[in-house]
Amino acid sequence: MLFLPWHLAAAYGLDLLLGDPSGWPHPIRWIGHLITRTERIFHDEKGSPLFRRMAGFAFWLVVVTAVATTTLSIVGLFSHLHPTLGDLTAIWLGYSTLATRSLHKESAKVACALRAGNLDLARERLAWIVSRDTSRLQEKDIVRALIETVSENISDGIVAPLFYLALGGPVAAMTYKAVNTMDSMVGYLNERYRYFGWFAARADDVANWIPARLSGLLMVGAAACSKLNWQGAWRIMRRDARSMKSPNAGYPEAAAAGALDLQLGGTNIYFGKAVEKPRLGDPLKPLSLDAYTSMIHLMYVCSFLAFVSALGIRLLLLFLRHPS
Repeated sequence: MLFLPWHLAAAYGLDLLLGDPSGWPHPIRWIGHLITRTERIFHDEKGSPLFRRMAGFAFWLVVVTAVATTTLSIVGLFSHLHPTLGDLTAIWLGYSTLATRSLHKESAKVACALRAGNLDLARERLAWIVSRDTSRLQEKDIVRALIETVSENISDGIVAPLFYLALGGPVAAMTYKAVNTMDSMVGYLNERYRYFGWFAARADDVANWIPARLSGLLMVGAAACSKLNWQGAWRIMRRDARSMKSPNAGYPEAAAAGALDLQLGGTNIYFGKAVEKPRLGDPLKPLSLDAYTSMIHLMYVCSFLAFVSALGIRLLLLFLRHPS
């Protein structure tokens, strides 16, 4: 079945309305379970580096193929049973790939703890959404982590899924989520995943190359709409985005830093080791909860601009397919 513009609009609206309700069936969690079980089959930590790289590629290929074919089969089956069931299935799958509301909800739990003066609780809740060690972070460090993770996930959780929904509907978006989830689970440069996760990490870089840069541009537009420093967002993105080791993460983060007149980056602790991240932006304003509130507002405006852009892409593709 065709993924129509109204399917995209319904999926986006559901994400804003419902987010990710606890206990509801969620395909992305199923993808996570699939990744865990498939890794057990392919991952042999005693193998040679070459063997582990090849096993990592085979693991990636099996997961991506399974997710793409399963999504295609589910949509096809329910469409065959009844067109309305097909519509509802496509909308539900598209909605499950988006994370605007849940990104706000999960980060707000940390901010609420900070506002209540409960630093320990804020550290504990932050650990649910970031991979860095949070046990010794002070308030400004927690705020920095919140702004960094929200800005980076604007690309992974909002812009990229909308981009792939626009290009190829639920099959493309779910396949993207499989690629992105594999990177978040095995794409680490530690002893366990250095070789096994290499392909998953590189594939995620490729999948996010366009969405990350699009996210930065949309962030500049969102800053202009929000009467924030859009010139700073553009300047800092151009100046600092490529200083990050990741080829993609720097674009939305640097644009956010410029829009909010903040400096992001610095020392983080990962797996017991200090890692110095490049500095993004200039420290013109303090890392405060007011800055986090501005970041959330920027995220929603950026999300809406991304939706409008995706809707435009989908309409254009349908017109090119059926010009009459």
